[in-house]
Amino acid sequence: MWGVLRKHGELPTSTRRVPMRADGRRNREALVTAAAKVFAEAGTDAPLDDVARRAGVGNATLYRHFPTRRALLAAVFADELAALRDYAELLREQESPADALHAWLRAVATQLAHTRDLALAADGDWYLSVRATVSGLLTAAQRARAVRPDVTADDLLALVRGAALTSGSPEQQSRLLDLVRHAVAR
Repeated sequence: MWGVLRKHGELPTSTRRVPMRADGRRNREALVTAAAKVFAEAGTDAPLDDVARRAGVGNATLYRHFPTRRALLAAVFADELAALRDYAELLREQESPADALHAWLRAVATQLAHTRDLALAADGDWYLSVRATVSGLLTAAQRARAVRPDVTADDLLALVRGAALTSGSPEQQSRLLDLVRHAVAR
């Protein structure tokens, strides 16, 4: 019925969002924080009841904010992506382009290694966002003539994801990332 009304111009095609109340924002933040911890500990298939319990809210509150597991995963990724983008900005301001790129790639690898299930569940939006950030860092490093011009953001992300998800220890991951750095250096 609503689709018919929209089609004939009787309803707006987009609805304006009502700002969330303070308690709603707190609950949403608590759910995302709890989900990140529960998923890191028990995997992305962990019962959502555990997420609600850890956040100190009921299941109805969880499902009001996140009607599906995928929606909750997307929110967890959004927070992690925001932190990675902020870190990239900080590195751009404080490090050389090459050091900024490689420090950020290490941060991505560490995040992926600690949240393997989340990394494997990552969808295209996660990849595109991370790709956009690494592209900026890579371009700066290439302009500084610190990284080979034929290296692409996709190359770096494939190498970092491989190092993060296949290494058996933090030491092995670090070694693999050192090899990546040397392989792409100009």
